[in-house]
Amino acid sequence: MKNFFEYDGWELNFFDEAENFRNYQFDIIKRYLNGSVAEVGPGSGSLCEKYKNNCETIILYEPTKKLFENLVEKFNSDKKIELKNNEFDSKKDKFDCILVMDVLEHIENPKNLIVKLFGSLNSNGKLLINVPAFQHLYSSFDKDVGHVKRYNKNSFLKELSLVKVKKIDMFYYDSVGYILSFLSQILFTISKNYKNNYKKNFDKKIYFWNFLMPISRIIDKCIFNSFGKSLFVVLEKNNEKN
Repeated sequence: MKNFFEYDGWELNFFDEAENFRNYQFDIIKRYLNGSVAEVGPGSGSLCEKYKNNCETIILYEPTKKLFENLVEKFNSDKKIELKNNEFDSKKDKFDCILVMDVLEHIENPKNLIVKLFGSLNSNGKLLINVPAFQHLYSSFDKDVGHVKRYNKNSFLKELSLVKVKKIDMFYYDSVGYILSFLSQILFTISKNYKNNYKKNFDKKIYFWNFLMPISRIIDKCIFNSFGKSLFVVLEKNNEKN
């Protein structure tokens, strides 16, 4: 995992304040949640706060010390949630659902981690993965937060060569975010000043993007999730009794 233990998550607070976006993510994942759940790299835990009432038990694996300490402060009194300050290492635990939200893009070669995660699912369990979409949107922001790459459906399928899944569901979402990111890339290309100062008014940019999220939801449905700023993947495991 590239520089993951040194990752300070400076951008997380901005995204956590993007309530419309977090609600959109929750509406996407809630249909898959049940029973025992693990989340790998939960960051500040803002998504967990939304889904924790949709499952029975939760284990959060957060290797970054600073982020882990924040999780302890937030969830230490919640008996449903167990916190682990390490990368995913489950050898005996099995889960009905595992979430990996915006983590795999930090890893040069995520195939082995996917195998480990998929092997820790119960029969008919689901591995939920979220990654930033489309390499042509790769920016200074991606580089600064430790993203190795962005994905499309075809490139992500290559990461699944070592697992046998019962069912794969993949779709893009946040079409407005894609359009804004694409326009940002144009500015990045033609303006050296923008390239060096993309963090300027970052909070206002996030606010504007979040404000438009309801429109993004509508467009996503109209275009059948054919493109978006993020790619969401659901891998379902076979019933091991069959």
